[in-house]
Amino acid sequence: MIELLTDFPDNIAAFRCKGQVTKADYAKVLLPAALEKLRTHDKVRLYYEVDQDFSGFDPGAMWEDFKVGIEHLARWDKIAVVTDVEWIRSAVRFFSFLIPATTKLFSRSEAAQARTWVSA
Repeated sequence: MIELLTDFPDNIAAFRCKGQVTKADYAKVLLPAALEKLRTHDKVRLYYEVDQDFSGFDPGAMWEDFKVGIEHLARWDKIAVVTDVEWIRSAVRFFSFLIPATTKLFSRSEAAQARTWVSA
C-alpha cells in the first residue's frame, strides 16, 4: 500500500509505502498526486519513505515507479528516500547517477532529517 503524506510544502510529493505495494496503489495514490504536483510546479521534490512492515513491490508497481521517474526526469529537484531495506538502498545508490535530481538516502531513524532536507 502507498499512503499520501500531506504535511509537506506544496512542491513536495510525499509518500509512505507499507506492506505489499501494487500497481493499483500507484494508479490510485501515487500517480494522481505526483502528476498534480508536476502540473502545478516546474520542479518537484520527492519524499519516499519505506515503512518497517514493507514486504515488496509487485512487478507492475516497479514498472509504474520507473515510468513516472523517467517520463519527468528533468523535473525532479530533490529526492529523499527513507528506508532500512538494503536492496532498495542499493538500487538507489546504483541508479542515482541517472537521475539529475539531488538524491539522498536516509535510514528510518533519520526520517525527521530527511523531511528537513527535502523541504529546505
